[in-house]
Amino acid sequence: MNPAPTHQETRGLWLGLLGVVIFAMTLPMTRLAVGPAADPQLPPLFVTAGRAACAGLLSVLYLWASGAPRVQRRHLPALAASALGTVVGFPLFLSLALREVDAMHAAVVTGLMPLATAIGAALYFRQRPSLGFWACAVLGSALVLGFAAYRGHGTLSHADGLLLLAVVSTAVGYVAGARVAAELPAEQVICWVLVLSLPFTLPAMWATWPVQPARASAWGGFAYVTLFSMWLGFFAWYRGLALGGAVRVSQVQLVQPFLALLFAVPVLGETLEPVTVLFSLAVVGVVFVGKKMPASRAAAV
Repeated sequence: MNPAPTHQETRGLWLGLLGVVIFAMTLPMTRLAVGPAADPQLPPLFVTAGRAACAGLLSVLYLWASGAPRVQRRHLPALAASALGTVVGFPLFLSLALREVDAMHAAVVTGLMPLATAIGAALYFRQRPSLGFWACAVLGSALVLGFAAYRGHGTLSHADGLLLLAVVSTAVGYVAGARVAAELPAEQVICWVLVLSLPFTLPAMWATWPVQPARASAWGGFAYVTLFSMWLGFFAWYRGLALGGAVRVSQVQLVQPFLALLFAVPVLGETLEPVTVLFSLAVVGVVFVGKKMPASRAAAV
């Protein structure tokens, strides 16, 4: 029998759930910011660079106000890898894909993120996942590809490839960030990732500043993914993992695809189809089983 969670673990679960709710809104809010191909709003490159640049400026203030020490040189490679995944790869590929597909489609495909992160962690930390784990990874990928092909009338679209690249980018960014979070407070990790990215994101934001007017709702979506998706969401998520334990708290991430599906209805006016719910349930079930499969440390060489 598992022991009852302590007050600290319960608080961690609630903070983790708050982070998941924030991240689940990223898909519809990004779609709102960039708009569909038939009615484009903010450029995807601007959304990618702008959200990171603005969050980076907020991170400068946070690090200064909290008296955070300077990051050490040995952390720079992992922070750079985290930046490539979470600051550049995921938002860019997601923004480009959401010009072509709706948020519900993206929610199902990106439902593989927890399993992809687990695969990345197993490889990076030299673990040996069980055969069952790899079977779940293959089955989950097959379900996602099957759903994408079903929505594409038998073929995969260019957007599906972009969404899969977004999933891989997230896995790389999360694993690299977790490496640094083992030595630094989690909140400081995302802040340093954003601050170190400023020499690139600030010029890119100005270079891609929209020349065509966009709706107020598009700017509202951009403000959300800047303040919440790129910054405050990580505060709640990482703090929840630290308080409640990664194994216990990470399970709440399984509700993220469903929340994204539900949020897309009032925010974007999309229609929730039964087949989308079924595929989402199947993907989440496979991810849940896969994350329960054992993984042992690789033997020392």
